[in-house]
Amino acid sequence: MELERWLRTGVQANLYASWTAREGFGVHWDDHDVVVTQIDGAKRWKLYGPTRTAPMYKDTDEPEPPPEKPVAELVLRPGDMLYLPRGWWHSVAASEGEHSLHLTFGVQTTTGAQLLSWLADDLRRHDFLREDLPLHATAAAQVIYLERLRKEVTTALEDADLIGRYAAMRDGTDLTRLRPSLPHLTSVPAVPNVRVRLTTARALLEPNGGGVVFRACDKEWEMAKEAMPLLQRLMSAAPAAVSLGELAESAGISVADAAAVVSELMVGQAITVERKNEP
Repeated sequence: MELERWLRTGVQANLYASWTAREGFGVHWDDHDVVVTQIDGAKRWKLYGPTRTAPMYKDTDEPEPPPEKPVAELVLRPGDMLYLPRGWWHSVAASEGEHSLHLTFGVQTTTGAQLLSWLADDLRRHDFLREDLPLHATAAAQVIYLERLRKEVTTALEDADLIGRYAAMRDGTDLTRLRPSLPHLTSVPAVPNVRVRLTTARALLEPNGGGVVFRACDKEWEMAKEAMPLLQRLMSAAPAAVSLGELAESAGISVADAAAVVSELMVGQAITVERKNEP
């Protein structure tokens, strides 16, 4: 969750164990950046470099095959780290006669293509963008239509905060890894030592008139301004858990009121109940 908060994108973690020198996947490339941490044993990496700039999962062309010889060969040992940009061909295997255990973090990409795709949806608020495409109009009429369309898109791209708005949308709609709060399904008990935590590292909190708006896990809550200190404490603690007593104290409200606030968030799967502190 710390990587997701820092990079403002999804991060998946995979654990790989090897007991032989056989390559598991052969020479391949990934459509996401990779950060590798060697935990135990040794792992041999052959790096061949990219043959296409920033290839994507949904792309127009496949990368050309890699060269026959790697541009670099290296062995990772416990404590070593490796950053591998997306599109870099590579092969991986344990060193001969050794075992290996390593952790791979796959960092999801955020591209201009994704920004434009979101912008196309965002522009549907304009009447003109919702009108029928002039498929059967004259060539001259189609030219006029395209010019109007160009102006709409150009105007939108001139917004200096466009990337910021897109990033905020991604943060607020990130579903992350939803966790059940069994046995608490509909409400959090008003007990000071009950501990809760956010299920996402990318929640958003903004003032809104006389109140606040909290966005997380593709949900939105409008709350009174008195809830802001509680929400700020919840966000600052993530990914760790925090007790209801601490949340109530941070906002100067009762534990029952704090439980009511986090219960709303739990119904939207934005928080999960962790455990109770020992008395």
